[in-house]
Amino acid sequence: MTISNKYNLNERESKFLLKKSVIGLIHSASRLENVNTTFSQTKTIVEGMSVSGISMDDIQIILNLKNAYQYVLNSPHDTTFNLAIACRINSFISYNESLEWGALRTGNVGIYGVDYTPTIPIESEVVAAINEIMGSKMSLTYKALKYMYYAMRTQLFWDGNKRTAIVSANAIMMLNGVGIVNVSEHQLEEWNQLLSEYYETNNDEKIILWTYENCIHGIDY
Repeated sequence: MTISNKYNLNERESKFLLKKSVIGLIHSASRLENVNTTFSQTKTIVEGMSVSGISMDDIQIILNLKNAYQYVLNSPHDTTFNLAIACRINSFISYNESLEWGALRTGNVGIYGVDYTPTIPIESEVVAAINEIMGSKMSLTYKALKYMYYAMRTQLFWDGNKRTAIVSANAIMMLNGVGIVNVSEHQLEEWNQLLSEYYETNNDEKIILWTYENCIHGIDY
């Protein structure tokens, strides 16, 4: 499977792209938690204004995503992604909605709708897996997607795993100038089917290729 970088952006372009895309990224990721805000309602909440008829839990999910992306935007360019960054992202994503945020889970969790049950993550094994992905000879776009799906299937944290994995993939991509990844709400049905298949088989080729072909965005001059 050949996955090359679709984009080669400098630091200024990368941060501009993420800032311009952040409402859409937050809106898409909040859909993973069945938040039913419209795009304009999501934008209003991100901008710090109140929206009537939206639960406090849904607002918390949106604001947590905003804070996670703010952290990514403030990260120095060319920072090498590692477990500490993933934990920091999760500390924003899962704030006030998880047993513990920003730390690897220490108990069992199940994944709804599939038979596969992830084992409890061991820190040294997670560090080794991240080092293997980030140290491979593959493109940075591939590394970002490989990590994203590894983190989802491994369920590294008590909660917010999909959101944390997507923000982490975008951190890898922005810090290296290769665009962004966004699974939009109209793509969710097909994506969820591919994700369930990947959870059961542990073969990520199909979902990585589909994501590469459909969900990578950048600046086209």
